[in-house]
Amino acid sequence: MTIALALAEWAHSLHPTDTDLSLAQRSLVDTIAVTLAARDHPLVKTTSTLSELAHWASTGHVLDFDDLHMESTTHISVVIVPTVLAAGGTAEAYLAGAGVMARLGNALGWSHYARGWHATCTAGAPAAAVAASLSLGLNIEQTAHAISLAIPAAGGAQRAFGTPGKPLQVGFAAEAGLRAALLARAGARSDLRVVDDWLALVGARHIAIDTSGSAIPNGLAIKLFPCCYAMQRPIGAMRSIRSELEIRDIAAIRVCTPADTVRPLIHHNPTTGLEGKFSLEYALATALLDDFPGFASFTDAAVQRPDADSLVRLVTVELPETSDDNLLAGDVRISVQRHDGSCAEATLALPPGSPDLPPTPSEMAAKVASCGIDVPDLTASLTWENAAHLLRDQLPVLMRETASA
Repeated sequence: MTIALALAEWAHSLHPTDTDLSLAQRSLVDTIAVTLAARDHPLVKTTSTLSELAHWASTGHVLDFDDLHMESTTHISVVIVPTVLAAGGTAEAYLAGAGVMARLGNALGWSHYARGWHATCTAGAPAAAVAASLSLGLNIEQTAHAISLAIPAAGGAQRAFGTPGKPLQVGFAAEAGLRAALLARAGARSDLRVVDDWLALVGARHIAIDTSGSAIPNGLAIKLFPCCYAMQRPIGAMRSIRSELEIRDIAAIRVCTPADTVRPLIHHNPTTGLEGKFSLEYALATALLDDFPGFASFTDAAVQRPDADSLVRLVTVELPETSDDNLLAGDVRISVQRHDGSCAEATLALPPGSPDLPPTPSEMAAKVASCGIDVPDLTASLTWENAAHLLRDQLPVLMRETASA
C-alpha cells in the first residue's frame, strides 16, 4: 500500500477521543487569537491580495506565536486550522490533518530540519490536503490523490526565517493543500507513489508511517512568548534569575545548550523585530530588559535599543553536540557574570507551555488577552462553525477564493 493511501485511510478512520477534541478546541482558540493579534501588521495589507486561506495562514504565523509539534518541528495549527475553516470543516478534519502533518514530519525527521528545510511547509502542504479533503467530503481514494497532488508545493527554506518569507511560505503550503483537494474533487489524479518517492528525495529518516497512538502524537507546545520556540527556554531560564541582576553590573553572559536546540536561531546581531524573533542573543537581552517579553519586545525599535545591543554583545555561546535531536534536547544553562566577579546561574529543561508542562488556564487566558483588548471576547464562544465568519470580518481579502468558488 502506498503511503498516500495509508494516510488517507487513517484519516478517514480516525475516531477522536475527548482528549483529542479538547486539544483541537485549544488549537482553534490559540490560532485565532494569534492571528487576530497580527491584524495591524504591515504584512497583512500585502497578504490581503492573496486567497482567503493564504491570507489567514500567513497572518497567523507572522508573529511566530502559534503552536508547535515538537517531534516533527512543525507549526501544525497555523496550517491546518485555516485550511479547515476555509473549506468549511470541523474539529475532526483538523485532527486528521494535524495527525497526518505530525506523522509526515516525524518521518522526515530532525535531519530534514537540520539541513535547512522549513518542515512546516514540507509536511504542511500534503497535510493541508488531508484536512481540506475531509472538510469537503472527499472519499479515501480522492484524499490519497489530493495528498499526492500537494507534493509539488511541499517545500520551504529556513533561510527565510526572520523575514516576511517565512509566514508567506506557510500561507502557500496551506493554499496548496486546499487547491489539491479541490482538484481531486474535480477528478484530478496522480500516481500515489509520488509521496513515497518524495519522502526519499527529501531525506526522510524512515519511509514507513506510524499511524498508531493519539490523533496528534505527544500533543502540541504552546508559546507564551511571541518568538521562535527555540527562544522560549532561554527566555524562561534568564527570567528565573532576572531579579538577582542589575543591567549595569553585568560583565558577561555565557550560555551552554545543545547545538540542535538553537538550530533556527540564525540571527546573532539582529537589527529588526523579525530578526529578533530568531536570535538567541536577543532572547537573553529581552528577558533581562523587559518585565515580560511580549509583542512590544519584538519591534524594530525594541531590538535596536542601545541597552539591548550592549547585552547582545556580552553573550558567548557554547553548543555541545548531543545524541538527542530536537529543540528541547538536554537543557539550557546560563551564567551571568557581574563586574565584581560573582555570578548568577540558571538551568532549565522545560519551558512553560511545552507538552510536558502545558500552559495553565491562567497562562492561556493571559496569552489570549495579550493578543488584543477585544480578543478574549471575540474568542470566548469560538467554534469551528463560527470561526471563519470571525476571520472574514476581521481580516477581509481583496480577492476571495474559497472551497465553494
